Amino acid sequence: MGKPAHVSQTPATQWLRQHGVDFSEHPYDYVEHGGTAESARQLGVDEHLVVKTLVMQDERARPLIVLMHGDRQVSTKSLARAIGCKSVEPCRPEVAQRHSGYQVGGTSPFGLRKPMPVWVESGVLALPRILINGGRRGFLVGIAPAVLSEQLGARPVECAQPAAA
Repeated sequence: MGKPAHVSQTPATQWLRQHGVDFSEHPYDYVEHGGTAESARQLGVDEHLVVKTLVMQDERARPLIVLMHGDRQVSTKSLARAIGCKSVEPCRPEVAQRHSGYQVGGTSPFGLRKPMPVWVESGVLALPRILINGGRRGFLVGIAPAVLSEQLGARPVECAQPAAA
């Protein structure tokens, strides 16, 4: 199975190019509910380096994005405390899709349909390079984590907890 030379444009890759961001393309075979464990396995990388883009909402249903290590989950209590909200919960898939403009499983923090605050688990920013969704299912892009704070305005937060077994 050869690696495609170029993946079709997505709003995310267009955004990255418009902002002069250097990125690598990493297509893989999307597996329903496979998540970051599946993409990491197929691409031969540590799941800790694969960053998931989660669309969540606060108690007033205001959407926000959380970027988290693939092998961790968000402690919504810690997140709510850290960002000064009463509560935070994941959006329902159809709501997440409406906010982001992306299909669930293919959500990228780049090129979102509408602007939303972006929070990033602080450990992600310490990594040398990360893989993050490139705007469609089965497609990750490799970037320097600094892009998240410098270009996207993502603010660091500490809300990781071990993923449920």
